Parts: sequence; C-alpha cells; structure tokens
Amino acid sequence: MTAHVIDGRALARKVAEEVKAGMAALPRAPGLAVILAGDDPASHVYVNSKVKLAREVGFVSELVRLPADVTEEQVLAEVAKLNARDEIDGILVQLPLPGAINTLRVMAAIDPAKDVDGLHALNAGLLSQGAERGLIPCTPLGCMKIIQSIVPDLTGSHAVVIGSSNIVGKPMAALLLEARATVTMTHIHTRDTRFVCRGADILVSAVGKPGLVRGDWIKPRAVVIDVGTTRVPKPEGGHRIVGDVAFDEAKDIAGAITPVPGGVGPMTIACLMENTLKAARFRLAAAGRVIPGVAALQ
Repeated sequence: MTAHVIDGRALARKVAEEVKAGMAALPRAPGLAVILAGDDPASHVYVNSKVKLAREVGFVSELVRLPADVTEEQVLAEVAKLNARDEIDGILVQLPLPGAINTLRVMAAIDPAKDVDGLHALNAGLLSQGAERGLIPCTPLGCMKIIQSIVPDLTGSHAVVIGSSNIVGKPMAALLLEARATVTMTHIHTRDTRFVCRGADILVSAVGKPGLVRGDWIKPRAVVIDVGTTRVPKPEGGHRIVGDVAFDEAKDIAGAITPVPGGVGPMTIACLMENTLKAARFRLAAAGRVIPGVAALQ
C-alpha cells in the first residue's frame, strides 16, 4: 500500500485562514519585520515567501535588506531599532547570516516577546518547561501540526528525531514529549541510526543530507516527516530541492509521508504568521489592551 502523501500546502492554507480570523479581535494589524543579510539565493526565496504570505493575511510587513559584507554591529543595530518600534510585533533574522557574525549573539539581542522564530534562550527555556506562553520555533511547530493531523493522540507513540539542532531537533523533541510521546534523538555520534529509526511510529528527519533515510529504516505504517531541504544540481542545469528521505523507497512502507517540496516548508511559513499573531496579542495585552481570551505574557 502506498503511503498517504501529506499536503503541507493545504494545511498551511488552513493555518493562514485561522490567522486571518484571529486578527479580528485586534485593534491594529500585527507588524512583522524580516532582516535579510547577504545574497544567498535560497534565503531570498524563503524571505520572499514569508513577506508575501504576511501581506496576504493582512500583516504590516517590512523587509530590511543588508549587504553581504554587513558587520555584526550593524545587524545588532537593526535589531535594536526594531525592538524599539511599538508597531513591530515580530522580528525574524533570516539564517544563515554571512561571514563571521555570531548567530547566537544576534538571536539573543531580539526582544523575546518579538522573537517569532522562537530561538531566543528565554523562549527555548519556556518550551523546555512545556509553557504555552513562549514562542515556539516555526518548523517544529509546523511539524507537530502535520503529525497531529494524522495522529491526533501521540500518547505512548515512539517518536525518533534525527538531528539535534537548536532550530529543529531539540525543540521538536520537546514538543513530542509534551504530547506524551516517548522520544529518541539521534545525532552524528549515534550508533546504528537505522536500527533506532526502525522502531519509530513517528520519524522526523532534520539533517540536510539527501537520501539519508532509506526505505529499510522505516517501520511499516510509520508517519515520516522530512524536514531536510538541500539544493542539488539537475542534469539539465539549475537546481532542485530534495529532502533527507529517499521518497520513492519510503512511500511504499510508510503510512504517511511529507514530500519535499510541498510538505514542511509551507507549514513553517504559516506558523511564522501564527507566531506573529500570538506575539501581537501578548504585546497588546501587556500594554493594557483588552484582547478576548489573552493574558499578558509574564
């Protein structure tokens, strides 16, 4: 039996519609600012998609472009300006940053209440405590929405996360734990990753290594979430995007699987919109504005 191919675009449209509906209670439109430094082609594509959806849902969207030779001090100065602007509810710094810029230092400079990427240490700490008050990284949040569209109750399920990054792997594991799954994480030093993965009811791969997960790594009927996005050259020229999972092998074994592209990517962008709305609601409530059902972020 061929796996159900999960339509991330359709799920993303549903999230976007929920964001539009959620804006009705706000006295103003949320503001999202994106900082794009350098000339990485993939980053430009991702940022354009984010800005486009932000405008479609009705946000006030702003793009700050910085040159490839920008210094860390200049990036930090732009972050400080956006932190100080009351009409900006969400700040996203597109990664990777060029040169020798310290990414952790830049992330730490963002006001945690505006950290719609969920990468500030405060938001990471809130997630580790299972707190709903923080902002959750967009890709893991999107993955959870995809998983729970297939398996609403994860209690007792065995989930395996391949990759232990701060951006995807670690927050993904925290969300799965919060959903009462039993979680195993693998990384570059894991012995026999294939053996670990074969016991997974839920398998999430976030490594960026094309074809890493073969068909014989997958438990029959498992839900497979492919977060990997790698640009590889096409024989006729140009590039295409591929995931971590050998899709043609996996689709004959898995119960459900996300394609690349068209799976996790659209959900990541939609969850950025959801986080921006959440940030706006919290900030307005903290400023004393009455937002139905929302308490100020402490």
